[in-house]
Amino acid sequence: MVSHDTREEFVDLPLHLTFHLIEGLPNLRNKREHATLIEVFARCREREGFRITQYSIQGNHVHLIVEAMRKEDLTRGVTGLATSMARRLNKLWNRHGRVFADRFHSRVLKSPTEVLRALRYVFHNARNHGIWLWDDRPDPYSSGEFFDGWEDYRGTDWLPSCLAAARTWLLRIGWRRAGPVRLSYG
Repeated sequence: MVSHDTREEFVDLPLHLTFHLIEGLPNLRNKREHATLIEVFARCREREGFRITQYSIQGNHVHLIVEAMRKEDLTRGVTGLATSMARRLNKLWNRHGRVFADRFHSRVLKSPTEVLRALRYVFHNARNHGIWLWDDRPDPYSSGEFFDGWEDYRGTDWLPSCLAAARTWLLRIGWRRAGPVRLSYG
């Protein structure tokens, strides 16, 4: 259960967000669910003060790396994003009601090391769950193919419409000071 304490104050920093589904809903790692979430990310990718820069879709949860200028921008951006995800998934599944188990979990990333760890965690999350076992390419249900910071993999040279380019120093450059992101897990 996610704490309902007041969220930490921050200014123009990257964050790692996690949204968990309620029990009993379909797996998000299917083509239709994936396409639905990508459409939502594209519509919500860049709002004033809020940007989606990376993602990873798991069976019952979604990880995002986002940037927000202020706490208010995060609240507005996430409210719109969560509402859009819930509405679109409910429409896809021909159902009504809650989609997310609780409010989203967030972690403000304040240092190069925290950003590096969050990127590794998001890109390797499917491996942690035992559902993506290949070491030669990124998880297809993540934005790893579009990540330009792999040490041992070259993805595409273009940014898909569902992602916004990172603007904060930590997410553009700073994390590289803490070490590499390797496709090979470990």
